[in-house]
Amino acid sequence: MDDQALNRIAAALERMAPAPLAAPNFAAAPAFVWHVEPDRLEPVAQVNRVDLDLLVGINRSRDTLLDNTRRFATGFKANNALLWGARGMGKSSLVKAVHGTIQAEYPDLKLVELQREDMGSVARLLNHLRAAPYRFILFCDDLSFSHDDQHYKSLKAVLDGGIEGRPENVVFYATSNRRHLMPRDMIENERSSAINPSEAVEEKVSLSDRFGLWLGFHPCDQDEYLAMIDRYCGAYGVSVDTETLRAEAIEWQATRGARSGRVAWQFFVDLAGRNGVHIA
Repeated sequence: MDDQALNRIAAALERMAPAPLAAPNFAAAPAFVWHVEPDRLEPVAQVNRVDLDLLVGINRSRDTLLDNTRRFATGFKANNALLWGARGMGKSSLVKAVHGTIQAEYPDLKLVELQREDMGSVARLLNHLRAAPYRFILFCDDLSFSHDDQHYKSLKAVLDGGIEGRPENVVFYATSNRRHLMPRDMIENERSSAINPSEAVEEKVSLSDRFGLWLGFHPCDQDEYLAMIDRYCGAYGVSVDTETLRAEAIEWQATRGARSGRVAWQFFVDLAGRNGVHIA
């Protein structure tokens, strides 16, 4: 093969290969979202979050995550955290609110959101974060794995870091409805059909053990549900008769068949709109 043919092949390969990711301007925003094809970090100028004081009924988890994040922001080692449990009880809201609170004190703390579907690209993302003079909370919302899902192997690069180690300036926070990141019936099925049941799902189940912090979120009772709504009303200046508010809030959750922080917020959005109050 002559040199001209080799040059054409090399030129074709260069066109096919994605351009390297330009170093983003991390000073431009408090948060970023990781995208692939092509790889890029999109800045988020305004993070969609609520104030930390508006999160009711999760005081222990709030204080634990706040302390862990503050230590990390000040340069100390910190634990990866798995926030697991009931839907709509403020897991992702807590991560974003804690980041907002600590970032106000330490502007160099950045939040980077990673979609579960893009977990396979996490090694490339970590290489970019490792080289930056900032500290990063790498955040994956609604993390879970199915029977044939191989993304959990990529997650080990975040939690364990291989021989290179997890970047010193990165901590990983994830939320999940599942404590072990996979459905219980799937765990039992694999155990029952495996030659060695004790090892059948150990690799996947033990993944959650690699999180230093497990923060559990449980369904709220009626008093906590009403307290959430009352806190929203006070924060946004919505004034409603107490008995009327209570009756409408209970009716709302009854029609939804559930009580949670998300349901409380949805009721409040409706309430504020009916009372002519804009929610920023």
